[in-house]
Amino acid sequence: MRIGFFGTPDFAVPSLKMLAGEGYTVAGVFCQPDRKSGRGHHVSFSPVKETALGLGLPVFQFEKIKSPEAVQQIKDLNLDLMVTAAYGQILSKEVLDAPKLGCINVHASLLPKYRGAAPIQWVIINGETSTGITTMFTDVGLDTGDMLLKRAVPIGKDETGGELYERLAILGADVLKDTLEAMESGTLTRTPQKEEDASYYPMLHKEMAKLDFGQTSRQLVDRVRALCPIMRCYASLNGEEIKLISLKISETATEGKPGEVLAADPKQGLIIKTGDGAVEAVQIQYPGGKAMDAKASLLGKPIAAGDCFE
Repeated sequence: MRIGFFGTPDFAVPSLKMLAGEGYTVAGVFCQPDRKSGRGHHVSFSPVKETALGLGLPVFQFEKIKSPEAVQQIKDLNLDLMVTAAYGQILSKEVLDAPKLGCINVHASLLPKYRGAAPIQWVIINGETSTGITTMFTDVGLDTGDMLLKRAVPIGKDETGGELYERLAILGADVLKDTLEAMESGTLTRTPQKEEDASYYPMLHKEMAKLDFGQTSRQLVDRVRALCPIMRCYASLNGEEIKLISLKISETATEGKPGEVLAADPKQGLIIKTGDGAVEAVQIQYPGGKAMDAKASLLGKPIAAGDCFE
């Protein structure tokens, strides 16, 4: 079976390695073009490109996968199947029709819930206790194709978005392997998604990292851990933007207004009033400084009880 693999970030790497390790013929690997990153604006390869080159696989990078050149390249590979995992571009019908057997996508949620580009973070933001992987046949809609296999996993109470991302990447490769084996044995079944059960969540944006202490303590804790490590949540205090890298729910007495500092000393820690209680800032970072344990930070830079985060 000649397979074209489409993916870009770390999430897709275990699936690509699985295909190569199981002896599938990966005729081509498609990923997003190289981008400049970091302070020096150095051009860096995506994780999928680095992996593909290490495996000796041909790599193709198109700014627009819908372009005539990209479509022709896909057709020239004479693919039996396409596999996608967090590729980063929407595939046109012409592209999807190129392989003989269609296109299978590895999606990091239990469809039809949490369609969209950032399901891993959104399930944590929304306080879900479980999620999983769904393989599906891709159609021209946004994560709307027929479902193939699903596997659910619990979300850890303190698990961050980054930790869940790594677990689901590995799980995705396992579910993809089972999906391809079922396809080859003729036992694979398709289940249409029920639109009435569907939910869609948008891409993440930087404004989401700004904390609103009018929310509940659980909402604030979940947001901080969901966006870790891709974004550091923050709030302003006395004109300074402080990153609140880790929070936990506090049982401290909670009279005060949302955002008010209820306690700030090296023993009690940094306790902040929320919409329904209080949270303790476990780890913080000042502008230009390093991330520090909040209690240790208070030894060198005191904060006064009664101060208020905006």
